[in-house]
Amino acid sequence: MGTLLYAIFKSARPRQWLKNLALFTTVVFSGKLFLPELFTRSLWGFVAFCLLSSSNYIFNDILDTPRDKKHPFKKFRPIASGKLPKHIAIVASIVLGIIGLVISQRLGQTFFLFSIAFLLLQYSYTLVLKHTSIIDILAITGAYVLRVYAGEGIIGYHISIWLALAVLSLALFLAVGKRRAELTLLQGYHGIVPRDTRETLSHYSEKLLDTYTAMFANSTFITYAFYTFLERPLNRGFFFQGYTDYMNLPERKWMMATIPFVLYGIMRYMQLIYEGKGESPEKVLTSDLPLLTTVLLWTGSVLVIIYGIGG
Repeated sequence: MGTLLYAIFKSARPRQWLKNLALFTTVVFSGKLFLPELFTRSLWGFVAFCLLSSSNYIFNDILDTPRDKKHPFKKFRPIASGKLPKHIAIVASIVLGIIGLVISQRLGQTFFLFSIAFLLLQYSYTLVLKHTSIIDILAITGAYVLRVYAGEGIIGYHISIWLALAVLSLALFLAVGKRRAELTLLQGYHGIVPRDTRETLSHYSEKLLDTYTAMFANSTFITYAFYTFLERPLNRGFFFQGYTDYMNLPERKWMMATIPFVLYGIMRYMQLIYEGKGESPEKVLTSDLPLLTTVLLWTGSVLVIIYGIGG
């Protein structure tokens, strides 16, 4: 029984739950992170999306079993390796999806609609969209963006347009990077044809993916830089609570101090992509110490600036 539960848990891909942290984008950048009610709602939204994501991951592994058996790494997944019977995997996928939707429904109509849209997009990607070049990248991007806007729906606040564009650019960058790393990885294995593991890889040349990668890396950096320069202070930071003339301080652009972290993160991730290590962004983040350190430093600096300085 324990072995079976572990197989289900592994098929749910808990490492990929990191993607759902995007739901906290709005509550963090709106300056509302430390409001207990909004933080709790965002946390439950995160749980709901983790369940919905896992429902699709298991469903995806069921359908992709023949292809996964030809993949150098995916062949060890519980369903592909035979450790998790398909009929049990189907039940687990349905149960996780239902629980996720029940939680979403209790968090409000807006969030519930985003949850349904997210689940439909995920299943559409698994069934149809991932088999069409370019559309597969846009579908992955759409899932990231839906996570961010679901975070808006759950607390009722909005992010700036420049931050939204930065999110969109980053999502495109990660999606393209995933395909580029897959191609690099599979080309390193003799006897494995990329299209046998993912059909769309036969339509992506190295030059095309390199162009996409450079394009969206640039747009991510530029839109984030514009966000940091144009965003006005949201509130009085903790460090200035006793400063009575706070509103007369010169225009502050403290968020620009976080740009070097973003720039290094983009460059480091691109380096990993071309080494064939970026097939799974969440795996790269948790296994590459320089990138993980950069993300933690960026997160810490953002929190200090928004909630400490108020800039």
